[in-house]
Amino acid sequence: MNEITMKLVADKLIMQALEEDITSEDITTNAVMRERREGEVELICKEDGIIAGLWVFERVFTLLDPSTTVTLFVKDGDEVKKGQKMGVVTGDIRVLLSGERTALNYLQRMSGIATYTRSVAKLLEGTKTKLLDTRKTTPNMRIFEKYAVRTGGGYNHRYNLSDGVLLKDNHIGAAGSVKKAVELAREYAPFVRKIEVETETLEMVKEAVEAGADIIMLDNMSLEMMKEAVDYIDGRASTECSGNVTKENAAQLAAAGVDYISSGALTHSAPILDISLKNLHPVD
Repeated sequence: MNEITMKLVADKLIMQALEEDITSEDITTNAVMRERREGEVELICKEDGIIAGLWVFERVFTLLDPSTTVTLFVKDGDEVKKGQKMGVVTGDIRVLLSGERTALNYLQRMSGIATYTRSVAKLLEGTKTKLLDTRKTTPNMRIFEKYAVRTGGGYNHRYNLSDGVLLKDNHIGAAGSVKKAVELAREYAPFVRKIEVETETLEMVKEAVEAGADIIMLDNMSLEMMKEAVDYIDGRASTECSGNVTKENAAQLAAAGVDYISSGALTHSAPILDISLKNLHPVD
């Protein structure tokens, strides 16, 4: 997805998030601020991490009021420290108050994913293995969460079900065998599409190689079985390991010689990065 398309899609999703939070009005803000008044508020990081999603944070406020100004002192991908002032948001105080939670929700979530991804990606430095995300994303947050993975130094696996052929256990069961599933996929999918097969045993690995799979996923295999599978495949297909990937075992998995490690935890288990908007005050 190119940058223009991504931002068009993002605008629609951000508006939905704002509509979820402001169904008719921000009754609290409207009670204490009856008319427009200019103000500014500081964006403060409350713990060390990797920042991601600043453009989404800014867009929340400019969708509410295009005259809002966001001045940033950091950029996506930067390491930030506890207590660091990362920017200032200036505009109608009512907009600053009403957009605060939605803007921070995006920024905290995306920065948390980037931070966790960076911590795992660092463990793979010096190896050929690339770190991939999965489709285990929060509904309606995929575009933001996959961006955050890239910002943290990871890579995106397929974006959605239209993006690539991945024959998992239930697809293979429906087709009858690995060989039959690959044959059907080759017949149906455009020739430019690669075909990936999920395998759980060495027998499935051998069948996938014989069927001509382009990528073979080694799912939930022991380290010993994985090494044996990589040796058997011997470059005839790309290899991806998946299942229970953690910071504790990522380096060992890479040492097994796989081309890719995919981890759902990058998006479904990363904690948020604590970030706040503080020190709101009027500007005369």
